[in-house]
Amino acid sequence: MADNNTIARPYAEALFELVAASGDLGVWSDALALAGPIMEDGQVARFLSIPTLTDEQRLEFLTGLFATAGGKDCVLAGGDKRGVNFLRLLEEYNRISVLPEISEHFDELKADVENTVDVTVTSAVTLNDTQKQAITAALKKRLGREVRLQAQLDESLIGGAIISAGDVVIDGSLRARLNGLASALIS
Repeated sequence: MADNNTIARPYAEALFELVAASGDLGVWSDALALAGPIMEDGQVARFLSIPTLTDEQRLEFLTGLFATAGGKDCVLAGGDKRGVNFLRLLEEYNRISVLPEISEHFDELKADVENTVDVTVTSAVTLNDTQKQAITAALKKRLGREVRLQAQLDESLIGGAIISAGDVVIDGSLRARLNGLASALIS
């Protein structure tokens, strides 16, 4: 059986092509970002798996959830025909559960078009604005893209930081260096 990423990719690509021409990438990205946590909720999955529900009842339930989570203007809340049709298609082919992965792939495609990259810096101490700006500038130069930086705190790192940008991970943490030293001493 194919994994969720393999299943989700063509749906994300088709949706991206559909909405890119209309300039609604941000609106759809926001709606899909809401979909991820909703679909990962075990209660939602259990409800949707009730065999006596019709596809229309499932669709009505989902659009109601998206309206509650994202407001009536959310494209998946029923106010946008494309959103309803997209959910209907996913429901018809039993693919609703891959909405979180569709969201991830959609955002990757959006980032490529916008020439941006989301970067997470996990550090042992809180970064000040000057440090964030310096990291952002260095990564922008290295990656050749606009950088959207998010800082996280993890005191277990002891010192240093871990920078994650898509598939690129730079582990400059003291914990990683100590683990490397311990491995070298054991060998």
